[in-house]
Amino acid sequence: MIARGFIALVYAAFLTPVPAAAQVAAPRHQPDGATQAGDEFYCEERRLGQWFYCTKPEPKPDIDAPQAPASSAAERLSAITKELDELKARAILDPSQENVVAYVRFQREQLDRASTFSDTWQRALWQHSDLDYTLQRPVSTVAKRAWLDNRKADRDAVLTNLSQRYGLFYFFAQSCGACEVFSPILRSVADSHRMAVMAVSMDGGPSRDFPRYVVDSGQRARMGISGNETPALVLFDTATRKTIPVGYGILSADEIMERIFTLTNTKVGSD
Repeated sequence: MIARGFIALVYAAFLTPVPAAAQVAAPRHQPDGATQAGDEFYCEERRLGQWFYCTKPEPKPDIDAPQAPASSAAERLSAITKELDELKARAILDPSQENVVAYVRFQREQLDRASTFSDTWQRALWQHSDLDYTLQRPVSTVAKRAWLDNRKADRDAVLTNLSQRYGLFYFFAQSCGACEVFSPILRSVADSHRMAVMAVSMDGGPSRDFPRYVVDSGQRARMGISGNETPALVLFDTATRKTIPVGYGILSADEIMERIFTLTNTKVGSD
């Protein structure tokens, strides 16, 4: 009886098959889903400690993988313009309600963006005087009138003293109809500002407004003034002995004075 009880006890303790859920060792050949379930059972639910199979190594970043370059602002703006053109073309070629609405919505977004830029631009000019070009050349009616009056006063003062250094060569022709119109205009400017004018006839004919003229005998070519266009007005600098072409054709009195003032008293790009 004792032997039978001992044998039954040994059989129950050691020889009874262990259920599959209680087996510690996982089968050698398990599908991925089963292995993952076993890991969760032993590493999370049972909390058996830190084992090599419970700590998953983090994947190392691929340093050698090429990084996509960030788009520049110019490329982004070009992409917006391209998208707007595409939506517009699609709405025109296939004017469905969906296409038209898509184009109008996208266009409105860009109009809002442009409006924000314009507003920021204006505020920046107000707060940074060095960026405001209207301080140099006003555009409002009142400021522009004041600027023109001051400039005219400066111009008249300069032209009055200009005869001390500069003189004018006037190339005309008796057969030139434009010269008949331009000669009295030039005469009035010269008299009002006491400027010396040397009239040169290209065809030998006289001028009623400049009776003391000379006939061209190569003076124009020696000055470096090419062609035979008339009327032609050239400024001569007695200090440097250089010629400065003022203009060709009929000019108004204001144009003559403005060009002479600009050529003699302003730097290129400053006005």
